[in-house]
Amino acid sequence: MHKKLVALDIDGTLLHHDGRLDDEVRDAVRAVADAGHHVVIATGRSILGAESVFRLLSLTDGFAVTSNGAVTARLHGTTWEIIEKVTFDAAPVLAVLKDAWPDAVVGVEDPGVGTKVSAPFPEDEIVGPTRVLPWDELGDEPTTRLTFRSPSGTAEDFVKLTDKLGLHGVNYAVGFTAWLDVNPEGVSKASALEQVRRELGVEPVDTIAIGDHTNDLEMLHWAARGVAMGQAPDEVKAVADEVTLPVDEAGAAVILRQLV
Repeated sequence: MHKKLVALDIDGTLLHHDGRLDDEVRDAVRAVADAGHHVVIATGRSILGAESVFRLLSLTDGFAVTSNGAVTARLHGTTWEIIEKVTFDAAPVLAVLKDAWPDAVVGVEDPGVGTKVSAPFPEDEIVGPTRVLPWDELGDEPTTRLTFRSPSGTAEDFVKLTDKLGLHGVNYAVGFTAWLDVNPEGVSKASALEQVRRELGVEPVDTIAIGDHTNDLEMLHWAARGVAMGQAPDEVKAVADEVTLPVDEAGAAVILRQLV
């Protein structure tokens, strides 16, 4: 059997957007791992935000790609180790974003430690310790990810805003809400997964990825078999090789069961 690299997004793919994990999805992930394939979590979440999912899925070895590819970790039992992180200078982006949206807050990630924020985020949106700093001090050190968030805006608002602002020299993606993630230029889930693939010695033809949103576009294009969730936007479905059922119907489990 050729061992496959199976890259799995978390929110909207494995987990419902309220954080629930269906038993059949969990069991399907475990079956794939138990069959000897390499299950790699590939998420926009920070490493601190992803570790609870490692526990839910009983993943104890292998790799995890977090922060949209800027941070790669290796799992060791119940612990993890950051083995790669790619940073950028957030100061120019912060200068562009300052006063760009009336009630927006910004978070600057310190992988494995916490997040520096301009003001508190809505409850439960940032996992791990936060430290409030003046806006002009948030970019004093390079970061792996910057998050720009508005409690009052919509995803459509932020798509229009980013088009207007014209962010350059970085990678960025808007989420399901008024949530903008900014990462180093050239960094994506796909770029990190390619490094993991080479480390594991998996052939390109043996790569599978399942995702549901625009931060999965590069990953779905990268994989030999890119699968979009049924509720994914049309632009995500367009780059995928196939479309499975929505997360509400355990679409990820449909694909994962085929591997065992």
